[in-house]
Amino acid sequence: MPQYQILGNDLQYLRVELAQGEGFYSDAGHMVMKSSSVNMQTRMRGGLLGGLKRVLTGGSFFVTEFQGPGELVLSGIFPGKVFPIPLGGPILAEAHSFLGAETGVNYDSKMARLTAGILGGEGLFLARFYGSGNLFLHSYGGLFVRDLAPGEVIQVEASHLLALQEGMDYSVQLVGGLRSVFFAHEGIFFVTVRGPGRVWLHTLTAEQLASALLPYIPTGQQGGININI
Repeated sequence: MPQYQILGNDLQYLRVELAQGEGFYSDAGHMVMKSSSVNMQTRMRGGLLGGLKRVLTGGSFFVTEFQGPGELVLSGIFPGKVFPIPLGGPILAEAHSFLGAETGVNYDSKMARLTAGILGGEGLFLARFYGSGNLFLHSYGGLFVRDLAPGEVIQVEASHLLALQEGMDYSVQLVGGLRSVFFAHEGIFFVTVRGPGRVWLHTLTAEQLASALLPYIPTGQQGGININI
């Protein structure tokens, strides 16, 4: 069985130690380094249909497969936390949160409820992971995990929902009215999730990070060299 270490603080990364014949795969763009003895191949895991399903969730058409022996280091693309989920049942997740998995984990997709897909900002499909082995996801910012008792309900700002166990009941509602959406930028859409089951949330979203950085990004008109062709 592969050995794992999650290292770092606010910018965490995953170290994987593969024995001879052991495998691991990840979405494209997450590899930091590998031992020269680790064989790496880009594959259309699950065939053409599997690749198309990943694209539907916002993931990559191809995945990168690694075969031991040797060391492998992977990282996320945002400040945040790396965490494992030993699969005991299917998990629904944002595709962008996927870092890597053991080869016994299958990467599929599932049609979300229409309102959850459109209003939650993650398209009409969610990534679905099932099978056996360790799945590694990456949160934006901090990670918050909540185990809900039967009938217990929480409301989550839609873009902060990272993953949930398949079979949990969830729905999306507009909160605060259109005035809040267009002028206050508060609340907007809540996902109501009902237990029992486990929910994973991240404390930062890609939109929040982009909005915070936007004032500091040069527009091309404040210094520098402009080249007209």
